[in-house]
Amino acid sequence: MKLLALETSTEALSIALSIDGQVRERFELAPRRHAELSLPWADELLADAGVKRSQLDAIAVGRGPGAFTGVRLAIALAQGIALALDRPVVPVSTLAALAMRADADGDGAPRRVLTAIDARMGEVYSAAFQLRDGDAFALSDERVGAPDSVVVPGDESGWFGVGTGLGAAENALSQRLSSRFASIDATQLPHAADIARLAVKAYARGEAVPAERIEPAYLRNNVALTLREQQALREAKR
Repeated sequence: MKLLALETSTEALSIALSIDGQVRERFELAPRRHAELSLPWADELLADAGVKRSQLDAIAVGRGPGAFTGVRLAIALAQGIALALDRPVVPVSTLAALAMRADADGDGAPRRVLTAIDARMGEVYSAAFQLRDGDAFALSDERVGAPDSVVVPGDESGWFGVGTGLGAAENALSQRLSSRFASIDATQLPHAADIARLAVKAYARGEAVPAERIEPAYLRNNVALTLREQQALREAKR
């Protein structure tokens, strides 16, 4: 199977190509350059692998949650490529992909992972997952809220904390739940390589959809707050 994956929901930009389970990725912190670099990077990966766009079986995309403009860009790019090729799209949770960073060494050991992405405005996107057999299974709903509203399921310790949300608001989340974590990495960002790995499994389960049916996960009801509304919200939270 040949699958192209895009992830642009945070300040990191990454594009990955999965060919029969072997994944190549380009990843870089590239704030405000996602739109400029995404398609050239995709074409470079395909050219380096000797794969034509027409040989792709599907397109995978990080469907959020994350920065509104980044999520919207990834969805638009995935739809455009998929529609042009008449291929399906596999939407993957950005938080599920982030959870896979807890198994970056690839040993495949089961892990309980709390993921959190800094959502700005004093909030984080968060969700809990169980890693098993190279896949990420949700243990909670995805949500957005203040760090002090995040709950770790159950009462067991030994969780892995991953993502920039753990360092948001002066490490409020990681400090409050420190007794539950075996390790915390507040530097990690989602990777397209993990989007690709999860998408291959999702594709096998029949979870690919027509391009026009992709639904972004913004979580915030109002994702385009005006500057005045943002200021009012910050003042209300003081």
